[in-house]
Order: sequence, then C-alpha cells, then structure tokens
Amino acid sequence: MRSRGALGGLLAGLVLVVALLVVFLRPLDAEPSGPASTEPDSGLPVVALVTLPVEARETVALIDRDGPFPYAKDGAVFGNRERLLPARPNGFYREYTVPTPGEDDRGPRRIVTGDDGGQLFYTADHYASFVRIRR
Repeated sequence: MRSRGALGGLLAGLVLVVALLVVFLRPLDAEPSGPASTEPDSGLPVVALVTLPVEARETVALIDRDGPFPYAKDGAVFGNRERLLPARPNGFYREYTVPTPGEDDRGPRRIVTGDDGGQLFYTADHYASFVRIRR
C-alpha cells in the first residue's frame, strides 16, 4: 500500500507542475487572454502590454520613440467610426499597424493611441473589438 500512496503523491505533484507550467509559461506572443479588469470610461477589457503579441509590443516601442514606422499609414487619424472607443473629437485617435506574421498586407492588427499619449488600445480583428492596454 505504501507504493500506492507514493504513486498518488507523485501523480498529484505532476498534475500541479503541469498546471503551473500552463499558467506561467503561456507564450507571450499569444493573443491576450481574459481581461483582468474593465476600463470605466469605455467599458473595454484592460490587458497588460506584456500579454500582447511581440509585434504589438514592438509597435508600442516604435510609437514611444516616434518611429520610424514601417507603413505609410502609420500615425494616420483613426476615425472611430465603429464607436467602440470613447467618443472624442475628430483627430484625437491615431492608428499604427501591428504586423501580422503570414500576411502579405498590413493585416488586421492595430494599436490606436489617444492624442494625450496616455491611452493605448489594441485590436486583433481590424476594429471589430478593442482592448485597453495597461503598461
């Protein structure tokens, strides 16, 4: 019976290790997982920058350095026609391309910024949905 108890303990330990690996070793370039919170102004989910795909993090670094940007449309006014972001005057939002591996064109992913520099939003589906980025 002693070997069964040891085997059970070993199995429980293995299950715990696998669960921890799944939680803590999730690829950083995966799409963001469930929101930790919601932004009061927009009702959008809030995700940490580090949870976004590596290309999104690189685009934010380019924005912080003010370029150079790889696409001519980077920095163009984002009109918020979908009305998913908080209502602001025209010209408040700017959009930047987040390269999508395997795409021949700009792909669907974007970072949208507010002109006050404090707001960052991410869309992985060409403006069908957004998350607010927390640094």
